[in-house]
Amino acid sequence: MGVIPTLIVPCPETSMRYAFALDLVDDAQRIADYEKAHEKIWPEVRDHLLNHGVTGMEIYRLGTRLFMVMEVDPAVYDAQAMAQASASNPTIVRWEALMWTYQVPTPWTPVGEKWTAMQRIFDLASQA
Repeated sequence: MGVIPTLIVPCPETSMRYAFALDLVDDAQRIADYEKAHEKIWPEVRDHLLNHGVTGMEIYRLGTRLFMVMEVDPAVYDAQAMAQASASNPTIVRWEALMWTYQVPTPWTPVGEKWTAMQRIFDLASQA
């Protein structure tokens, strides 16, 4: 992913949740190809995520906007270490290069980044 998440939302005692946004190229075929690539990601990518403490990940799409929810084990997950490991793993570098052919930064994404951390603005649990 190449981005160090700054937004951490507490989840059940054993995990933390991150929320990110990214856009897709506005092209129906590329969007279909992106979705196809995520039907069964490369095993090395899956293993990389799991080995770095990612316990859950979901990506949602509305038009060209993507929303990713990532849950991690805080005892294992280190964003900096994962970013460094990703940059030095040829398979992850290839996957990210392939994904970047489908993706574009949001208008709010800092230069050189992809997935951008989102700010939580509402939590039902805090409304008690």
